[in-house]
Amino acid sequence: MKLIYEKTAIYEAIRFIIVGIIATCLHYAVYYTLMKMKMNASLAFTIGYAVSFTGNFFMTSYFTFKSKASVKRGLGFSAAHLCNYLIQLALLNLFIGIGVSKSIAPLPTYAIAIPINFLMVRYVFKHKTK
Repeated sequence: MKLIYEKTAIYEAIRFIIVGIIATCLHYAVYYTLMKMKMNASLAFTIGYAVSFTGNFFMTSYFTFKSKASVKRGLGFSAAHLCNYLIQLALLNLFIGIGVSKSIAPLPTYAIAIPINFLMVRYVFKHKTK
């Protein structure tokens, strides 16, 4: 039984990475485009996050965790992503504040925040409520 659980968790992590790459690329593309238009970094980051969020939810539901999208999961996903967004926004501004270029500051931000987000989202989709 333990082996099946470990194998499932590994495959979920791989699928999460695939979905994460797609959502992150979309997020970064929107951010980068808006930054080229001289938009404020935090606002550009927020708009990019919002654009990638909806697709990310449905890909995470159906592809990563092989479950149906529901209002309850959507609320949990939103809460996890609100935490993730706040962590990412703080890290983005920290990296910009210490001199990292605005065009690449999201990259180390993603590297730190995405693994944390995986754990939060996995909990939302795998936690059994009584």
